[in-house]
Amino acid sequence: MPQIHTLERSVTVPTDLNTAWKFISTPKNLDLLTPDDMGFTILTDVPDEMYDGLMIEYRVQIPLLGSQRWLTEIKNIKDRHSFVDEQRVGPYSIWHHFHKIEEVEDGVRFFDRVTYTLPFGIFGSIAHAVYVKNELKRIFDYRKEAMLEHFGNASSDD
Repeated sequence: MPQIHTLERSVTVPTDLNTAWKFISTPKNLDLLTPDDMGFTILTDVPDEMYDGLMIEYRVQIPLLGSQRWLTEIKNIKDRHSFVDEQRVGPYSIWHHFHKIEEVEDGVRFFDRVTYTLPFGIFGSIAHAVYVKNELKRIFDYRKEAMLEHFGNASSDD
């Protein structure tokens, strides 16, 4: 059984719940939250707003593996509260990304929890220790900074 990993991050931004939901429920905005060096491209025509069952195909650059296709399903949407994007095809054995927003004193808190496993047995474990763990932290650090830049600085949590 492969090792299950979890990454959690949160950031609070000075906005209201409706504005925050509109931003996070717009699939095209994922591009704003992804580092340029990932070679991230959305391949699917995406709607202005996500819906349960939406399948989105991306292309990302992964060192040593090159350009990889990634197919995600959007599901379990709770309006102005939460949703899940789950990898259907891609570089991970399991990728389950839970997104939640909630009103707090300083604005809206965005919370992410990613649960994932890697393929390739012991080689996947080595790749996680040497590269993947730090790369995911870097990506989510970038997301936090992009959110703070987009909405303005309130506070950041971790």
